[in-house]
Amino acid sequence: MRILVVGSGSREHALVWRLTQDGHDTLALPGNAGTPNRLEGKADDVGAVVAAAKRERVDLVVVGPEAPLVVGLVDALSAEKIPAFGPSQAAAALEGSKAFMKRFLERHGIPTAAFEVFDDADAAEAYVRAANRPLVVKTDGLAAGKGVVVAKTTDEALVAVRAAMRDRVFGDAGKTVVIEEVLPGEEASFHVISDGERWLVLPAAQDHKRVRDGDEGPNTGGMGAYAPAPVVTKAIAKQVEEQVVEPAIRGMREEGTPFRGVLFVGLMIHEGVGSVLEFNVRFGDPEACVLVPLIDGDLGDLLYSASIGKMPANVATKPGAALAVVMAAEGYPAKPKTGDAIEFGETRAMVFHAGTKRDGDHVVTSGGRVLAVTAAAEDLATAHARAYEAVSKIHFRGEHHRTDIGNRALRANMR
Repeated sequence: MRILVVGSGSREHALVWRLTQDGHDTLALPGNAGTPNRLEGKADDVGAVVAAAKRERVDLVVVGPEAPLVVGLVDALSAEKIPAFGPSQAAAALEGSKAFMKRFLERHGIPTAAFEVFDDADAAEAYVRAANRPLVVKTDGLAAGKGVVVAKTTDEALVAVRAAMRDRVFGDAGKTVVIEEVLPGEEASFHVISDGERWLVLPAAQDHKRVRDGDEGPNTGGMGAYAPAPVVTKAIAKQVEEQVVEPAIRGMREEGTPFRGVLFVGLMIHEGVGSVLEFNVRFGDPEACVLVPLIDGDLGDLLYSASIGKMPANVATKPGAALAVVMAAEGYPAKPKTGDAIEFGETRAMVFHAGTKRDGDHVVTSGGRVLAVTAAAEDLATAHARAYEAVSKIHFRGEHHRTDIGNRALRANMR
């Protein structure tokens, strides 16, 4: 097949890499310095993407990031009879609006934290003061993974509300906020691929959101991931599939917006039960970097079959584990510096580009998360060693990364 992957992150590079490995003629729009066969354009420019898909006569469009999904790219492609892997605009509201998502969970009895939705800043601040306890403040709209504040104190929550609703730090995404209770436990990422009726469960993964070791510092888009995550036991996976995935896929279908694509369930696991922190409507990034290598069979055929509602009954996953370490630019996540040349050494790992571009003969940094250095191996310890060995051979000014990706699972495996 001739496949167009839309997006520019390490997620999209991983998809391009795997689809090419499976023998597909793969293009990227806009891609990055690591992706071959790049097309010009912006991922969320619906007209430009549709025009490129028609011009290039592609058989399938795989939409990587959330923004094009939320503005209706899949709908526009479908109108032109171009198969697209990803949910419709209506179904993408599960990520595009946290208020919609929380109310959907409530309607369908899916376990999640208690919450309130506010369109008025005065009312939100009054609620925070009256609660006088730790709370989570979330912007309703998309905020590139940075619109969530876990506030330990009332003052921190008030600052988060003010930033979103009064200062509009996140633009219109923050004009409505969701304020919810803090759930205790350990986070995990649970991905399923669905064709609107059926779903296939992928290995559970675990992301590392905080910028520094030990989960310290501000939240980021993700500093690394690994899979499978032992915190998601077989019993928890069964509970999540029965109490979260099944009612979600059924609920979307019953509400007239069947979900086709990747449903990414952000979980909080406590005392053997998984509750929903959030839904995303695409592969996580960097989770995609560790999930894509573990899917067995032809990924292109799988995504195509899901896009047309005729997915196979099961999908195999490869044995072993995968781990990705994000190498970030100086100043990330606040004000990342760009334009620094990257020196690549010989590695046994897969180096998925994110914030990179070409400057003459050099590859230079062009964003906050620059590379996702990924290794797959027979076990997590080997994948960990190979990924960090590769990280040690790649250099750019001001680079920083976490040194503890996967440590929680490694400790658990040693018990």
